[in-house]
Amino acid sequence: MSTKVAVVTGGNKGIGLAIVRGLCKQFTGDVYLTARDVSRGESAVQALSSEGLTAMFHQLDISDSKSITAAADFFSQKYGGVDVLINNAGIAFKVADTAPFAVQAEVTLKTNFFGTRDVMTHFLPLIKTGGRVVNVSSFVSARALNQCSPTLQARFRCDDITEEQLVDLMKSFVDEAKKGEHKHGGWPETAYGVSKIGVTTLSMIHARQLSKSRPSDQVLVNACCPGWVRTDMAGSKAPKSPDEGAITPIYLALLPPGATEPNGKFVSDKKVQPW
Repeated sequence: MSTKVAVVTGGNKGIGLAIVRGLCKQFTGDVYLTARDVSRGESAVQALSSEGLTAMFHQLDISDSKSITAAADFFSQKYGGVDVLINNAGIAFKVADTAPFAVQAEVTLKTNFFGTRDVMTHFLPLIKTGGRVVNVSSFVSARALNQCSPTLQARFRCDDITEEQLVDLMKSFVDEAKKGEHKHGGWPETAYGVSKIGVTTLSMIHARQLSKSRPSDQVLVNACCPGWVRTDMAGSKAPKSPDEGAITPIYLALLPPGATEPNGKFVSDKKVQPW
């Protein structure tokens, strides 16, 4: 029987590292911490080793298509696929950042949405029977969705929105932000929020696609909010520790064999949330 494998993107710090730590304790198989920076990733693996935990490292930069392809090839050849994929890597501009909104929109979506989508494009075909895919989104996605125009809300909530239509919407946000016209287009003033609308919606689309194309494989795809967690990104005032933030992603990653729900949902505190 082949060794099972779990892959976590953005795993060298914060919530990602906490997810890797939890999987090392609970997942039966190899756990890979992936990160953009090799030295930081390897240092994180060493830190886990000092805790008595065994993780492995592979370089993966979700904003670099060559890096994604190389990682996908590695897991395909070594393991014949992937059992658990947790897309955690992402960025956020600080509130006080002076970068123009147009820049924030382009940079944030390039990583958080388009980078995550590229990973899914290459890794979804590798997800094994009974596999679990977890995309780390945010409660900000639901809040940002409610701040969109009624027309945009309806499109994002549509049960048959396609991946191509979603990509077009994300591109239109960036284009309108560059022109300073995003508010007129019905978009909220949050690049991070819009990027996570994309991640949550993409999760729902992929869950539907897999249910149709591979119905007997019982692959579950969900988006989740870890909560407001004390990280470099979210700040020191957040109420949750990284390990507490990792609880829901790990719960979804370890849904038992034969489980059919949740699938294609937005989950927080281990409960399905409205979308």
